[in-house]
Amino acid sequence: MDKVTTSIILLGVVVFLIMILKVIQLLRKGGGGESHPPYDAIGALLTPAELKFLGVLDQVIGTHYRIMAQVRLADVIKVKVNLDKSAHSSAFNRIKAKHLDFVACDPSDMTVKFAIELDDSSHNRPDRRARDAFIEEAMKSAGVPLYRFAVKREYDPQEVHQVLFKPNS
Repeated sequence: MDKVTTSIILLGVVVFLIMILKVIQLLRKGGGGESHPPYDAIGALLTPAELKFLGVLDQVIGTHYRIMAQVRLADVIKVKVNLDKSAHSSAFNRIKAKHLDFVACDPSDMTVKFAIELDDSSHNRPDRRARDAFIEEAMKSAGVPLYRFAVKREYDPQEVHQVLFKPNS
């Protein structure tokens, strides 16, 4: 064999060995993905203000309702069925990634009775005001009452009770 042929064979063997090592590496990683999914725990689901308000809600609500926190808007309201596919998709996209702070459900069958948004100073930003207006309009259209409470250092349980249980609510 001449030097060129020997070099080509040697190069082929090296490339083949590199390919085998890559295949072994992929198999060890489970088919091409990372060896461990790229996720970390978030920690607490609620901010300190939301947690404090939940304590007041639990006190005010008692066993009347079951309070759920951080519920996806698309799990509370749905897009009407009489829309064409494009309009339906667009409407769903507007609700799928938004969340409500609290949702009150009937404990016997978990039907949604009302929702609560807790508004901190971020709700004064134009983008948040637009989001809030959209959520209010969507909830009203779906017939689900939405109550808003401003974030406070302390909450008066009687005041919260009066808002939630006023006549015709």
